[in-house]
Amino acid sequence: NMCSSCFPPPPFSLSPSLSEGDVYMSSHEHRFRLFSSVEYEGQLYMTPQNFIESVTMSEPRNKKPWRSLTKQELEKILSETPAVWKGSSKLFRNLRERGIIAYTEYLFLLCILTKPHAGFKIAFNMFDADGNQMVDKREFLVLQEIFRKKNEKKERKGDAEKSAQLVSCASRNTSPQVLKKESQEFVPRSYWDVLRRSASQALFSDLAERADDNLVIDTTLLVHFFGKKGKAELTFDDFYRFMDNLQTEVLEIEFLTYSKGMTTISEEDFARILLRYTNVENIASYLENVRQSIPDEKGITFDEFRSFFQFLNNLEDFAIALQMYNFANRSIGQDEFARAVYVATGLKLTHHLVNTIFKIFDVDHDDQLSYKEFIGIMKDRLHRGARVKPEKGAQT
Repeated sequence: NMCSSCFPPPPFSLSPSLSEGDVYMSSHEHRFRLFSSVEYEGQLYMTPQNFIESVTMSEPRNKKPWRSLTKQELEKILSETPAVWKGSSKLFRNLRERGIIAYTEYLFLLCILTKPHAGFKIAFNMFDADGNQMVDKREFLVLQEIFRKKNEKKERKGDAEKSAQLVSCASRNTSPQVLKKESQEFVPRSYWDVLRRSASQALFSDLAERADDNLVIDTTLLVHFFGKKGKAELTFDDFYRFMDNLQTEVLEIEFLTYSKGMTTISEEDFARILLRYTNVENIASYLENVRQSIPDEKGITFDEFRSFFQFLNNLEDFAIALQMYNFANRSIGQDEFARAVYVATGLKLTHHLVNTIFKIFDVDHDDQLSYKEFIGIMKDRLHRGARVKPEKGAQT
């Protein structure tokens, strides 16, 4: 066992237990600690395999004690990290345990998974603080840090009693700093709106200085994006491809888990994947819905599967479209649903996919979808478990 006082506080600490009075640990921090498996110089890291498990499984496959990496081991791992132009939708599966992902990078990757393709350019422009259409290592590190702080602030909302206890650890060299609750705080519609206000001033702050110094431990993502010397720059095309590949990889893994080598998954398994990581308690009744409503299994293809999750990443725009159509206060039919999806997202969902979605959520069998229930459940699903309360016994 490692001495808990030797390390900084969560999300990076290796402290095995936390008392409620000491630290409020957000759901993202909890999940990061739960799935992390390696430690280097007192900080916790995920491997690529850990990250994949954290977004496709409710609990780690086999939780073991954290493994300490030596400097030589880390250097060897990073020396084998492929360049960004060699990226693919199998990057994380190929790297498996040969890589490290820091907490700020975990938040960044999570956000990518829930971004619509239209948001990729906005994300890139946010990192590209000097507007030269290239992102360098310094810009990336600065924005990641702002991003983490905004994420913490957002997660503290709705937890007023604990908010003053949330510990911010800007880097492993700083002492814990208690963030005080702001009396009035504007909640923007998207992360990127918040970051835009912070990025320019932060480039001239101590964050930028720290990014320039050698205080940053290189990670798989930093080497992948900026090379082993950290001098390479990231183009939008590389950035877009990385984001698209990550979304595809996670969806492929989920799909292949159920397809067993076939080209489709059953409608029931589609429902199972959909209701995962949501607060739905009576999943069995939803699955029974599908069994009774679709007795002749046709199957959901990977293209249909991916199109649904691309739609899910556009959920906010879809909700706005429904409100404009005044569907928010009444049930909605299949044709209206398909049209609203297309208007809001440009995606054409197949008739079979729309029918399957309706059969899952149409609890009272009137071939209508309850807007509020559907949107509520899907918002949970979009966050892949980050909002769901940890199960008992899941604490690390």
